[in-house]
Amino acid sequence: MAQKSDDHGHSGRDFPGFDASLFEAYAIKDPQSLMMNAARAMENLGRAASEWLGPRERGETSDDLFAGPISDFVKTMSALTEYWMSDQKRMLEAQTLLLSTYFDIWMRSVQQAGGPEEKSSEAEMAANKDRRFADEDWFRNPFFSFLRQVYQASASWADRLVAEAEGLDEMTKYKARFYVKQFTAAFSPSNFAMTNPEVYRETIESHGMNLVAGMRMLTEDVMAGGGHLRLRQTDAAQFAVGSNLALTPGKVIARNELCEIIQYAPSTKTVFKRPLVIVPPWINKFYILDLTPEKSFIKWCVDQGHTVFVISWVNPDSAHAAKDWESYIREGIDFALDTAEQATGEKQVNAIGYCVGGTLLAAALAWHAQTKDARIASATLLTAQVDFVEAGELKVFVDEEQLAVIEKQMGVSGYLAASQMAAAFNLLRSSELIWPYVVNNYLKGKAPMPFDLLYWNSDSTRVAAANHAYYLRNCYLDNALSAGQMKLGGGAIDLRDIKIPVYNLATREDHIAPARSVFRGNALFGGPVEFVLSGSGHIAGVVNPPSRKKYRYWAKGQTAGTAATNLDGWLENAEETAGSWWPHWQAWIEARDPERVPARLPGDGALSPLGDAPGTYVLARA
Repeated sequence: MAQKSDDHGHSGRDFPGFDASLFEAYAIKDPQSLMMNAARAMENLGRAASEWLGPRERGETSDDLFAGPISDFVKTMSALTEYWMSDQKRMLEAQTLLLSTYFDIWMRSVQQAGGPEEKSSEAEMAANKDRRFADEDWFRNPFFSFLRQVYQASASWADRLVAEAEGLDEMTKYKARFYVKQFTAAFSPSNFAMTNPEVYRETIESHGMNLVAGMRMLTEDVMAGGGHLRLRQTDAAQFAVGSNLALTPGKVIARNELCEIIQYAPSTKTVFKRPLVIVPPWINKFYILDLTPEKSFIKWCVDQGHTVFVISWVNPDSAHAAKDWESYIREGIDFALDTAEQATGEKQVNAIGYCVGGTLLAAALAWHAQTKDARIASATLLTAQVDFVEAGELKVFVDEEQLAVIEKQMGVSGYLAASQMAAAFNLLRSSELIWPYVVNNYLKGKAPMPFDLLYWNSDSTRVAAANHAYYLRNCYLDNALSAGQMKLGGGAIDLRDIKIPVYNLATREDHIAPARSVFRGNALFGGPVEFVLSGSGHIAGVVNPPSRKKYRYWAKGQTAGTAATNLDGWLENAEETAGSWWPHWQAWIEARDPERVPARLPGDGALSPLGDAPGTYVLARA
């Protein structure tokens, strides 16, 4: 891309308005070193390919689980293509629109190369919200500006094809929108070395050493994943559970083959008479609620005077294959309730369920209502769905065909692999959780920065086969819980039987449990519901300590579950408050039972400690 003289001795510098400096940074200065390092990078890429192929050739791993999504992708995109190809006039109009847009971009790019309009570029940069195109050369350099504009035009055109495909049913259209988003995210010019100005300059300046380091990291990540890519999102060496994460003092006071129960040590002289039992999700580890002391919801609850018990789920293997939804209630939630009673002598607790832990808690409450089990006096559901009509993009992966593939694979291994679960969640936010790290790690050759939340995100767990199959079928596929058709203990349960107070928290930007989906659950409970909407997403909207003074929340006051309308209507009358929802929840808890007793130490009751928090189950890596 260096400027050369023409046959008359003129160079690009002779043309009025031409800024040669835009291209000088991309001139190759040491072609020999660059070629040598390119060869080394290709050698490392070959090693990565060998690490990927080896386990497959030895039968240690396979890609069978991806057959369902791939087949569904082909089927969905074929339906979209068929819709547009079935009408020649419609297809011609769509093609003409795209080509005319390309032509306009080409004309602007020619004008920019002849004499760039600085004001236009600056205005575009100021209006840009896409972090992929933060580098100024995406706007100032005619070559990269052209690539960016063609990509953005193509992505918008593809989105429009889906939006205007009126002949598709809603689910096919929903899937098509998701797949198109993944496809366009993957083929952004920012994801390739020669079409990303930052990577291009880094390659020239380092003579290709960035690619050598990047391909070495790629090899290491494929090795770490046992033949699958375990994309590193943080510097894992900087973190260790029990050393600088999950530090709240406590003891493991009970254990069975499915979970450990941790009781945390008090930090106040008196505590609430009613203990607090937390049910975290089993698809990740509980210490999302106990990251660093500054961010720990568990520590904050202890400091408010709660006697906190937390379920730490086992990281299941083939021995847990038959552990189903009912097992997780009996050997998880009910086991924790028994433990809390033995440790404190109290027969009633407040309970919190986070994400799928909240869905399980809601099912347990309905079951308890049938069996006259009144041990849970109030329930808090954090980003937990009980109605899955609007369950978000995860529904893309759940239909009868794909579920059959998952169940067949789990029937062999006894569990869903952690890497497969992590891949599904990362795809929901691929522009944030996949491609930036591909560029940073493998193209720029830089190790990611240490970040405790992303360390937790990468500390994935396996999921027991029976439990996962039951969850997908009864919740995502059949929506049986909301319909009163989920069967536990030999009979169907009904959420309307739940008469205890429920605090139902949704987060506004949630991509796993969308706020609209969580809101629908309000109408299903038979007792009073306090619905609260927090700012941010599934994690940051929940793990938001008051000391950080971030985000905001909306509340309206307690309403009967059957009185719920729609989220937009609810927001019109809700009161907005800056900061964390945690104090609001604490006031809600205290209003139901403020009685306090002398602080309880783990081991003071009928149960002797088995070890220090955070226990042993949480340390098992998948």
